[in-house]
Parts: sequence; C-alpha cells; structure tokens
Amino acid sequence: MPNTYSDKDYSVSVIIPARNEAGNIEQAVLRIPKLGISTELIFVEGRSKDDTLEEIKRVIKKYSGKKQIRLVHQGNGVGKGDAVRKGFAKAAGDILMILDADLTMPPEELPKYYQAIRVGKGELVMGSRLVYPLEQDAMRFLNILGNKAFSLAFSFLLDQPIKDTLCWTKAMFRCDYEEIARNRSYFGDFDPFGDYDLIFGSAKLNL
Repeated sequence: MPNTYSDKDYSVSVIIPARNEAGNIEQAVLRIPKLGISTELIFVEGRSKDDTLEEIKRVIKKYSGKKQIRLVHQGNGVGKGDAVRKGFAKAAGDILMILDADLTMPPEELPKYYQAIRVGKGELVMGSRLVYPLEQDAMRFLNILGNKAFSLAFSFLLDQPIKDTLCWTKAMFRCDYEEIARNRSYFGDFDPFGDYDLIFGSAKLNL
C-alpha cells in the first residue's frame, strides 16, 4: 500500500518537452498553477524549426523574479522520452510532473496530480484522455482502439487498472524516478516515448 504523505507539502518540478510549440510557451507559464511549496518549470527544447527556443528565452526573461523557469537543450537526443529524462536529470523538485507543451491536457488539472501523490493515492499517477468524450479530431479512431488494446494488455500484465498508457501527463516522486533510472538496464533503453519506461520501471519497484 502507498504511504500516506498528507501531513507534508513538497516542491514540484514540471517538465515540459517543447518542439515546435512557440505559440504555447507563454500560455503554459501563465496557466500552470503554484504546486506545493514551490514550482519550477523546465522546458526541454528539442531543436524546433519554429521560434520555440527564442520564445522560451523571452518568457524566462519576462517572468524572471515571478516564476522559476529553466531551459534545457535536448541536444542530439531523439524523442520525447529522451527529453523527459534530460528534464528529470535537471529537476530539483521532490515531485516530478510531465506536461505536454501542446496543452491538450489543461495545466489547471495539475493540482489533482499533486494531491493524489501527496496523500498516497498512488506512486506513479497517470492521466487518461479517455475518461471524458474527446473533442473532434483529438485522437483518431484507430489510435483510440490501439490505446485501449495496450491498456487492457498492460492492466493484465501489471495487475493494475491502466486506462491510457500513452497519456503523457504523469507524476511521481523524484526518489522513485531515480530508482527507476538506476534499474533501467533491466529492461533496456528501448522506449523512445518514455511511457513504458516509467510504467514497467514502476511495476518492477512495486509502485
């Protein structure tokens, strides 16, 4: 059973992989609420073809003193999983969260993830895009079928109900992530997306 953490607040790092998302950078900063005792935002810029890098720098300068915002360059790394791992490596928060820069998961929902972690509802808290009706064109029909098939398979394999394996909004304690990273060689560095790395890694630790 998860421990109960409700008597304490924690610092939070929100990792935001950002590639060709110049139009969403400032909105992410404005819409992410304060979480816990402190909230740092870490944009991991992935060699964008638009002005994402320049926009991150502009926003950092504009909100300096009001928000904790950092920039991490993905460099030659490939994939969202690599971006998240690089962001996690730089994070200082007790709790690590992932938010897609396209903001399809509303940043205003992040306090729910924080509270679930804080009171011990789970040790890897994952979002689901399949709870409520999706907006038109938000996810293609075949993607929905594939995602549901993956979710059923993972629920069977891990003996825990999983609704949406590919929803990137996730939260966990940094100490648990560091343990996953130390044990990564068990499964191998096979996952360019990062979802299964965290799910299988957490299952191996009985989270």
